[in-house]
Amino acid sequence: MSTRCGFVALAGRPNVGKSTLVNALVGGPVAAVSPRPQTTRRAIRGVRTRGENQLVLVDLPGLQRPRDLMTERMAKRLAQEVEEADHVLMVVDAAQGIGPGDRYLAETLKRLGAPTTVAVNKIDLLSKVRTAEALLAAERLEVGEEIFPISARTGEGVEALAAHLESLLPEGPHLFEPQQRSDQPLELQIAEVIREALLNRLYDEVPHASEVAVEEVVQREGGRWYIKAAIWVETDSQRAIVIGKGGRMVKAVGTAARKALELLLGGPVYLELTVRTRKGWRGEPAALSQLRIE
Repeated sequence: MSTRCGFVALAGRPNVGKSTLVNALVGGPVAAVSPRPQTTRRAIRGVRTRGENQLVLVDLPGLQRPRDLMTERMAKRLAQEVEEADHVLMVVDAAQGIGPGDRYLAETLKRLGAPTTVAVNKIDLLSKVRTAEALLAAERLEVGEEIFPISARTGEGVEALAAHLESLLPEGPHLFEPQQRSDQPLELQIAEVIREALLNRLYDEVPHASEVAVEEVVQREGGRWYIKAAIWVETDSQRAIVIGKGGRMVKAVGTAARKALELLLGGPVYLELTVRTRKGWRGEPAALSQLRIE
């Protein structure tokens, strides 16, 4: 039997659940998940291999109006990945309902001529009547030929969606090993884990101004991992929030991240976290390139 492999780009407004869906399809953590918008900043690829089928899932930044160099780069990357993908999966939030951002994205995908499937996510939060209403609203977008009701959080409908996407894959050799879940360098996978722990504990004013730079990753004798990472923020007041009274906040972030990293790396982890003020990093080309936001 011939193998199939292809790229599926996930597009949607910020915070519709694209990263949670990628993780659900892949079967493990690949991208940072948080209730905060603008969690995904890079085009992150998750890899799902089932038998002869290999889906390469590109978790794109949420579509939004560019307002600085960072969001300009994110918007350009989104358009590039959509044009290069074999198929696009547009994800909408059933609980929030269809809004102007969804309609703008649908028009963009139609203009690009991108073959599209629509996933109506978060149906676990709705009654059957409201789910039906959300599906009708998605149909009115007039983008794509198939619409799937799903809950990325509970897994409902995810396998049916995966089977549909796999049926669309072109014939070709697999690009990744069967056990591989992501094409990200290890440093970026580690940064995503730390950033998820950070985002889930921060106040509203800090997440957009924060990022994680992994400075050192070493596996020492006995299999213990030593990781040194810096949390970047833009102001001293944000730095004080991230550190917390008596260092409690950064310690809590480090503890949560270390546990997740031990699962990722399969061994004990020593994590050294620092918090640094780097004013205006979202507008610095060198800083964005260092963080691989390109």
